[in-house]
Amino acid sequence: MDAAAAMSVTPGAVAYVIANPSPASADDVPETVVQVVDLKPIGSRFSFMASDGKAKIKAILSTHFASEVHSGKLQNLGLLRILNYACNDIPHKQDKILIITKCEVMSPALDAEIKSEVKVEEEPAVLSKPASIVLKPRQDVKSASQIVSEQRGNAAPAARLAMTRRVHPLLSLNPYQGNWVIKVRVTSKGNLRSYRNARGEGHVFNVELTDEDGTQIQATMFNEAAKKFYPMFELGKVYYISKGSLRIANKQFKTVQNDYEMTLNESAVVEEAEGETFIPPVQYNFVKIDMLGPYVGGRELVDIIGVLQSVSPTLSIRRKIDNESIPKRDIVVADDSNKTVTVTLWNDLATTVGEELLDMVDSAPIIAVKSLKVSDFQGVSVSTVGKSTLVINPELPEAEKLKAWYESEGKGTSMASVGAGMGASSPGSSRSLYSDRVFLSHITSDPDLGQDKPVFFSLHAHISHIKPDQTMWYRACNTCNKKVTESMGSGYWCEGCQKNYDECSLRYIMIIKVSDPTGEAWLSLFNDQAERIVGCSADELDRIRKEEGDDRFQLKLKEATWVPHLFRVSVAQNEYMGEKRQRITVRSESPVDFAAEARYQLEEILKLTAC
Repeated sequence: MDAAAAMSVTPGAVAYVIANPSPASADDVPETVVQVVDLKPIGSRFSFMASDGKAKIKAILSTHFASEVHSGKLQNLGLLRILNYACNDIPHKQDKILIITKCEVMSPALDAEIKSEVKVEEEPAVLSKPASIVLKPRQDVKSASQIVSEQRGNAAPAARLAMTRRVHPLLSLNPYQGNWVIKVRVTSKGNLRSYRNARGEGHVFNVELTDEDGTQIQATMFNEAAKKFYPMFELGKVYYISKGSLRIANKQFKTVQNDYEMTLNESAVVEEAEGETFIPPVQYNFVKIDMLGPYVGGRELVDIIGVLQSVSPTLSIRRKIDNESIPKRDIVVADDSNKTVTVTLWNDLATTVGEELLDMVDSAPIIAVKSLKVSDFQGVSVSTVGKSTLVINPELPEAEKLKAWYESEGKGTSMASVGAGMGASSPGSSRSLYSDRVFLSHITSDPDLGQDKPVFFSLHAHISHIKPDQTMWYRACNTCNKKVTESMGSGYWCEGCQKNYDECSLRYIMIIKVSDPTGEAWLSLFNDQAERIVGCSADELDRIRKEEGDDRFQLKLKEATWVPHLFRVSVAQNEYMGEKRQRITVRSESPVDFAAEARYQLEEILKLTAC
């Protein structure tokens, strides 16, 4: 490596951050340039070895810098200027880890790693500026003590107390740290809820906290702590928090992108930062529309970005719990996966924002929606929840890319609903009945499958049994297909439509046993698939049983057995009587096309012989 390249990093940078692990602010960090070595993903973040040419330290980037890596701007062997950081001890080891909270990419990948007798540690040194990179000088840089001294005079009492300790970025926290103080804004506040379990009764509530870098964490309070802090936390206000504890986040219940979750007990300190406000940047984790399937029925919320295609009028839906009417509006969004999805907006998003979207739908604006729940309605659809946000024409790289795609080709492309795509029957199509093909034993031998979120597979199996004594159908509204009940006088009452109807229809909801060479399993089946399998509607099958007798009824069911089918199924965990059980649900079904099946088998054989 030549001398010019060697001077492109800041000499003694690693020793400096080890000797100064907690800068009070970004202004206290000298200009520090390191080389990125061994860049690799760790969950949603990226880690690397930060090298100054002579020493190295393990470093982790904040989650919102992942886009810099994905875009190719930050590369392995590239140069990075560190603008703010925290240097923490690694539990049970002598090593340290550098948490980079603010940085700037200075150069793409160099030809090779800068080396000069690389060591793990060295004595603290005074940093000198790199010779080969022209950096803007910092003017009137003040020390942390000067800043704190100047600010204390006019600060509120709570802020003065917080200034006596360093504020830690959320990214730098881990379960093994002792004393820390965070400065965060409450971006979501849940309700104070009551619960009852084997250990007794209690109360719980949680908040979502966001710091100035946009990093989020969920904090939960139980019982007395919940009662104490529930009235203190107000949505949108900024607080200093200390004396909390962290643990690994439970994937089943977490609502933000963070590896940890926080618990605050009665001894935790929560102080409002009076007079201080900041608007944390919104951090998105976009999911392509054609990749929404695996999130169906799960607890994890998703973010999407797409081109607005259509907007429906506002409807009023009556809520079962309190009989209150709430506004609802459906919009259709498309992205460059050539798929569309229906997004259901509720409450203010349906009225205020929805009306704005209706006015501008013809211009095909780009919209980004954060925190959407994914359901299997219409195959796959998404809907807003209490904390969802919608931004029209956001200033994001993803928005610019989508706009360019739509103007150049998307506008004239025929796009199908992502829900319809799950039922595709050609071997080459995405998420078809031929993709993710497994044997039944792959599902039944793994009782934990689908524990975190539903997983999807395709099956080739024979129906071996349909129980004739099961409850096979329910009375359904002819308008919305929801369950109806008999009215006191006559007719049927639909809770969904809030109307009384003279007639209703029957819709299938049943289970079937299927078999393949590796075993058998019970599948849950809904109306559309059941009609194709049984060969008639639920109303017709009910008529056969009543008018032609049980023998003809059972014969009709037997005619449907030992027929091969292709199934697209979801596998999820359901709890019944305190016990977790695996539930396999048919999402789409098709009779076997033997010509297509033969082509598929030949393709699989070619894959095996090519290895």
